[in-house]
Amino acid sequence: MASAVLEAVENNTLSIEPVGLQPVRFVKASAVECGGPKKCALSGQSKSCKHRIKLGDSSSYYYISPFCRYRITSVCNFFTYIRYIQQGLVKQQDADQMFWEVMQLRKEMSLAKLGYYKEEL
Repeated sequence: MASAVLEAVENNTLSIEPVGLQPVRFVKASAVECGGPKKCALSGQSKSCKHRIKLGDSSSYYYISPFCRYRITSVCNFFTYIRYIQQGLVKQQDADQMFWEVMQLRKEMSLAKLGYYKEEL
């Protein structure tokens, strides 16, 4: 699963979306209808999964915890910025500014890897 996520990030085909809460019904609702399962597809931890990912053109979704979401989004932000530099879309004239932006994105990836993330995500 982790290698498929990495490949989707590198190919820019990964999508992350919040799990929409369905209205409460009178019948017993499944875990998906109540806002996602209680187990993260990547870490296997029993956590409330508020987001789901879709890999490439696949029609299946995987529910992920806030911790995994923050790790994935920090890596996606890094890859996107590097991709923008390669394509010439970054209009900063100073290479020093681009360097410090890359360092900030690397810091965010390191903090996410250590487990620091915003609870409200």
